[in-house]
This record gives sequence, C-alpha cells and structure tokens, in this order.
Amino acid sequence: MTDQDALIVLRDRLREFAAEREWERFHTAKNLAMALAGEAGEVIEHFQWLSAEESDGLDPARRDEVALELADVLLYLVRLADVLGIDLRDAAARKLALNEARYPVAKARGRSEKYNKL
Repeated sequence: MTDQDALIVLRDRLREFAAEREWERFHTAKNLAMALAGEAGEVIEHFQWLSAEESDGLDPARRDEVALELADVLLYLVRLADVLGIDLRDAAARKLALNEARYPVAKARGRSEKYNKL
C-alpha cells in the first residue's frame, strides 16, 4: 500500500465513522481546526517542563500516551483536509519543495534561523 493509499483509506474510514454517528454537521472546517489545535496542545502537555534529554527518553507509558495524542492530531488533520478538499500528500510535497528552496543545504546546514535570516 502506498502512502497515498493509506491516507485515502484513513480518510474514508473517518468519513464512515462520522457518517455512522451523523456528525458531519459538526465537522465544519472551524470546528475541526479547533479540535486539531486542542489535540496538538495535549501533545505539548506531555513535554511541558521536561528537559530536552527527558523529552527524548520518555518512559513507555508516557510514550504510549503521546502516541495516542499524535493519532488524534493525525485523525483531525486528515478529516479537516477532507472537509476542505485538500490532498494532503500533494500539499506536503509542495511544502517540502518550498522549504527545500527556502533552506538550501549550503546556507541552512547546522543552523536554525528562519529562511529570511540565513
């Protein structure tokens, strides 16, 4: 299965999940974007106050909690893209190409500055 196929399968499962529960009317772009931001915040909560070393070495229980929060982020992202008619694979490829142009290796290697500061 290709990445595109996996995203389509996930999108279709989310469509079916929402339809079975008659949630389409709640799945507006605004509501899904807000839910996505909320779930991203829940990911952040797991790392708040940890050192860089601690955040890279989560214990298995916390790592599993983070995995489920990341899954929530992915699910809301895929559903939002579907509602807006956005092909995530295409959008990601375009964004990666844009970032490659903004951050050429010769200028960006080992640096964390924004592209307009390189």
